[in-house]
Amino acid sequence: MDELRPQDPSRIGAYTLIARLGAGGMGQVYLGRSPGGRLVAVKVIRDEISDHPEALARFRREAATVEAVRSAYTAQLIEASLDTAPYWLATEYVAGPTLHGAVREFGPFPPKSALKLLAALAEGLAAVHVHGVTHRDLKPQNVILSPQGPQLIDFGIARSLGRTVLTRDGMGPGTPGFAAPEVVMRNEVGPAADVFALGATLAYTATGRPPFGSGDAAAVSYRAVHEEIDLSGVHPHLAELIRDCVGKDPAERPDPATVIARCAVDSALATDAHYRSLNRADSAATREDAGAGDAEAPAVREATAVRENTAVREKAATGPLPAGAAEPGAAAVASAPQGPTPYDGPGLRTVPSRTGRRGAVGFAAVAAVLAASVTAWLLSGQPDGGASGAGPTAGATPTAGEKGARRPATSAPASGPPDHIAGGRESQDHWTLSDDPAQAAQGIGFCDLSGLDMASLPAGLRSSVSHTTGSDTASVQLRPDKAGRGKRPAPYYVAVGVRPPHGTDPVTGRPTGSVSTGIGFTSKPVDVFSAWSSGGTITFRYPEDFQAHLGGRTLDAIPVGDDRGDWTVVLYHVEGGPSDFTSVVCNGFHA
Repeated sequence: MDELRPQDPSRIGAYTLIARLGAGGMGQVYLGRSPGGRLVAVKVIRDEISDHPEALARFRREAATVEAVRSAYTAQLIEASLDTAPYWLATEYVAGPTLHGAVREFGPFPPKSALKLLAALAEGLAAVHVHGVTHRDLKPQNVILSPQGPQLIDFGIARSLGRTVLTRDGMGPGTPGFAAPEVVMRNEVGPAADVFALGATLAYTATGRPPFGSGDAAAVSYRAVHEEIDLSGVHPHLAELIRDCVGKDPAERPDPATVIARCAVDSALATDAHYRSLNRADSAATREDAGAGDAEAPAVREATAVRENTAVREKAATGPLPAGAAEPGAAAVASAPQGPTPYDGPGLRTVPSRTGRRGAVGFAAVAAVLAASVTAWLLSGQPDGGASGAGPTAGATPTAGEKGARRPATSAPASGPPDHIAGGRESQDHWTLSDDPAQAAQGIGFCDLSGLDMASLPAGLRSSVSHTTGSDTASVQLRPDKAGRGKRPAPYYVAVGVRPPHGTDPVTGRPTGSVSTGIGFTSKPVDVFSAWSSGGTITFRYPEDFQAHLGGRTLDAIPVGDDRGDWTVVLYHVEGGPSDFTSVVCNGFHA
């Protein structure tokens, strides 16, 4: 979104123009406001081509197409002026970044997020085809990622003047690299050509690369006709589906309904953590643009308000890929152990130190082959010892030099815990995946113990970290030993900190590329014994239950898929106000 330029009109029809949204081959698109305050997108045909019969005919066809297609995946036509210059049409304003812009700025979609987007776009095409219309120019630039789901724009109309408005013999519609072979060679446009463009669009979504390479338009089109699509690094299930969509023979491509069925999505795209993060980042970038004294700030604030007020607030619910499509590299079981595990012995299980890793502790994954998640368990204290279910044992104060000796749990804050713990401090706790291949395959990693104060931990407290390979989410569980038996112990407040591998930009909420040294995103402090009577287990879900609190600014947690690498998970004992806490347990996982 850009501010209006001196040569731009201030009004079109009844609409006050407040910003530039973008430009196409045939015209400029503005953000406009109706007399009653409704935001609209106003497309105005360029003066230099308004007298060209073919250009005007295509512009009128676009208006007719948008008016005819009533779909949740298309912006609705509000008004049009097609009789006298300036020619324009106004549609409802759809907030959100384009798919092209989102991938270019934030990288490829994770596999499950890409499958959900593929299903949604296929459903959008099916809704369009019902009306006897083919899109003819589906590509990442023509998909807007609104909070509710993708929106299709520019039905084969706003194309480059040199390539499509003033056509040459044999030149078909569409964009090189996304136009199907039959379109390039014979100008045959039909539903199957839209499916080809859909597959090419998803290839870009999953890789961040042009599906048939870049360069001269003729060379790109030649590769689309004669060569294979670039799907290196794409999840096998998604790659197979994309290859079927971009088959050279249109008769062999699946129809949109088949594509939807093969995606087998089990939750709404609008609730997907990665998808939601793109809209949050887009709003943050818009806020950053609206600086003090900026002439465009009021318009930017208007658009930002639309994005934020229409955003779906439903919590993310990510599910597995379809049957037979297990994530590559997945190590092991989905459920936490119900009884003793091989590592249920007293205290922490220390593994031999590696070069440069003296004093480290390894956290073994509870693993079984061919399942889809890794769950790491950390035990503190003896599961069957302590106060026989009555809470922490009142032991003697540890002798100087007795590292890890148990002392009584520190008393809880007199007035209860704060509603958050403050970020901004440097953390010494860092989890790293083992460089031993056998251990790494089981999810075993190491934390340096030098920054931990484990002596205050209640006896038998267990914490677990669970993350599914390739997913955007994780969970952390706290389980006091012998929960529900005997008297509920005195409160012991903890907050969970989840730190990405890299730092997070406080404005955009995106990874910065520098190594993270802070405490990361944190949960609200809770009493580990608060669920004593109902079973004892407390579960935190990442990213939903986590935020960063930095100098008065609150930042939502980023999805795991936004920052691949070693993630650190720390339990902080909260002993007073937002800044009065110490790290007591360190764990982690590799994403």
